[in-house]
Amino acid sequence: MFTSSPGGTATAQNLINKTCETCSQFDPNVKLGFCISSLQVAPASRCTALVGLGKISIRLVQYNVTDNRCQVKQLLKKKKLDPFVKGSLQDCLELYNDAISTAKQAMKQYKSKNYMDATTYLSSIMDAATTCEDGFMEKGGQVQIVSPLTKRNNDTFQLSAMALSLVEMIWSGSYNS
Repeated sequence: MFTSSPGGTATAQNLINKTCETCSQFDPNVKLGFCISSLQVAPASRCTALVGLGKISIRLVQYNVTDNRCQVKQLLKKKKLDPFVKGSLQDCLELYNDAISTAKQAMKQYKSKNYMDATTYLSSIMDAATTCEDGFMEKGGQVQIVSPLTKRNNDTFQLSAMALSLVEMIWSGSYNS
């Protein structure tokens, strides 16, 4: 059971640590260190309750997928791209374009306390990151192409898993605010 109260940095840090510990215990996709470091960098995390951390985590997903789309666009500008890589990047561009609007919908549903739909949208973003990464491994029978987006796709997956876990925690009422 979580309790949160207005307080100093130590209280906020304790909330982040406990929240991330709980998320990582109940979801193997949430890595403790990644969760803590991701939430700590958000300035608002120092003065919020669990519900605020949920909003912050979704905002981190929004920033991430937007940045990934930008990176994919930059990669597509390269002149000498293997046709298979170019096709995979174009697929990823479409996936991240969709993920941006999906993340906005997740936030909208979260703010409306429609947690079930918020979790559906967040799960969809996790799938998009996995689909993007898997697209680089589908070159039939040949040596696998190394994805230039592996770290970004992994971060998207992690951030989405973290946000999903937080929303589920809030939805289930396993805390007191």
